[in-house]
Amino acid sequence: MSLIRDARARIREDLDAAMRRDPAAENRLDVAVNSPGLHAIWAYRGLHRLWQRPGGRPAARALSTAVRAVTGVEIHPGAQIGRRFFIDHGMGVVIGATAVVGDDVMLYHGVTLGGRTLARGTKRHPTVGDRVTIGAGARVLGDIEIGDDAQIGANSVVVKPIPAGAVATGIPAQVRFPDHPAQDPYDALFSEPAIFI
Repeated sequence: MSLIRDARARIREDLDAAMRRDPAAENRLDVAVNSPGLHAIWAYRGLHRLWQRPGGRPAARALSTAVRAVTGVEIHPGAQIGRRFFIDHGMGVVIGATAVVGDDVMLYHGVTLGGRTLARGTKRHPTVGDRVTIGAGARVLGDIEIGDDAQIGANSVVVKPIPAGAVATGIPAQVRFPDHPAQDPYDALFSEPAIFI
């Protein structure tokens, strides 16, 4: 019974996180029914458990392909994703097999957490810290670390590590920090016009 109780608590937690991050969300039911990003993460969680079971990998991969067809979000079941993860809009998000994503992370549509090498058996995808926001269309590529509270602007291409609390925008992404110590990195992100291009 504790497994069911834990699953219900996680679902509530995800719905609350979506309500906080999506100003268009009217209520939990609306989000539960109409958020492909949530549908994808909920499916991923079950498939990740299947991926970890002996002999479960072929079924997990096949089912993740079906989830991609339905939601437009591709999350490899081998990826590791933390709590209160939210994908706004969802369509076109790709998260690779060795990606590690922390808690309270938000991705917009079209984000890729991808690899830069074809070497097998190595960590090829990014590690994303806690409370990171990655804007629409951004590409974060390779075995790099994105520090806690970092903000990555829309359409940026990130191929080098981003320090905690930094703002990264552009192609290739340029790193800067908030203008003053008390400025929230999320607010600092919006002072950079490149994120809207």
